[in-house]
Amino acid sequence: MSVQQHIKQDAIALLRKMIAIPSFSKEEKEVADLIEITLNRKNISTKRLLHNVYAMNMHFDASKPTILLNSHHDTVRPAKGYTTDPFTGSEKDGKIFGLGSNDAGGALASLIATFIHFYQATTLPFNLIIAATAEEEISGKNGIELLLNDETFKSNLKGSAIIGALVGEPTNMQMAVAERGLLVLDGLATGSAGHAAREEGTNAISIALKDIQAIQQHSFEKISELTGKTTAKVTVIETDNKAHNVIPAQCRFVVDVRVNELYSFDQVLQQLQSIVSSELSPRSFRLRSTMIALDHPIISAGKKIGLGHYGSPTTSDKALMHFPALKIGPGDSARSHTADEYIYIKEIEQGIEILVNLIQETAAHYSAA
Repeated sequence: MSVQQHIKQDAIALLRKMIAIPSFSKEEKEVADLIEITLNRKNISTKRLLHNVYAMNMHFDASKPTILLNSHHDTVRPAKGYTTDPFTGSEKDGKIFGLGSNDAGGALASLIATFIHFYQATTLPFNLIIAATAEEEISGKNGIELLLNDETFKSNLKGSAIIGALVGEPTNMQMAVAERGLLVLDGLATGSAGHAAREEGTNAISIALKDIQAIQQHSFEKISELTGKTTAKVTVIETDNKAHNVIPAQCRFVVDVRVNELYSFDQVLQQLQSIVSSELSPRSFRLRSTMIALDHPIISAGKKIGLGHYGSPTTSDKALMHFPALKIGPGDSARSHTADEYIYIKEIEQGIEILVNLIQETAAHYSAA
């Protein structure tokens, strides 16, 4: 199904406007205002929860299930090394440059365009909701998680069940059907203080280093065909001690664990705790590994229109959804968070076409069922 050219042009214009508004995590009010105004000007009624904006298709029918279209409008801070202003949305050689252009402005603009394309449709066997949400980059609690648990949002569904989601992230328009979860552990090694000159005490740093080595050398046996190994990397180490002549009684370290879909967070924590003497404390079990079944109608539709699938090493808001979700969008994940971030205009145009075809093919599947 071909998409009207003005819808694509509007998506590109929206992306450039979003880039021009700094929207760091927790500071997304102005970009949320822009998205709300943009939809309202299309005569689309919007709803708002903090910095989260969402809208429902014109002919929302509670007797039908719902598919959620979601991406985030927050960004990280600009990386060092930008050669242009990260907030201009400048265009050169068929690319749009700027902070958030690739992650995930291009995906969000494409999903909004897809929603607009289907907004007035009367024949879809499901409803569509577009949600532009906050705090994805910091895994915050005031983004998609807040929205999905909000009683007003639930009441607006009127009992319609969300049966799937398209989560907009840069995937080169391939289907990221699985992604590793993120488990952050705080390690605490405990020794005893003493005077360094008299070789007193038990050095907590030595305990921590032994444990860190054990963690880094540990191998998780279950390897996923989609997301590979579960990995654990120590990324921070520190003590509270500021004096050079005091043996530290405590040493803290942080472990970044990327968990494939074959392990639960509890299993990973138990394995690591069993090989160290330091105490390991999880910050959260929220960002679990996820996988959408390969026979889900959305995935079957994607395969029918020629999309490939893979497992993603990165974590997204997909991890916070309690229903099947596919991560997909224009752009390349390798460009995310880099200086002079960019996305090709043709990636957005082609992405919109693919997303529209994906929805249309998914609708055909449900209509035939």
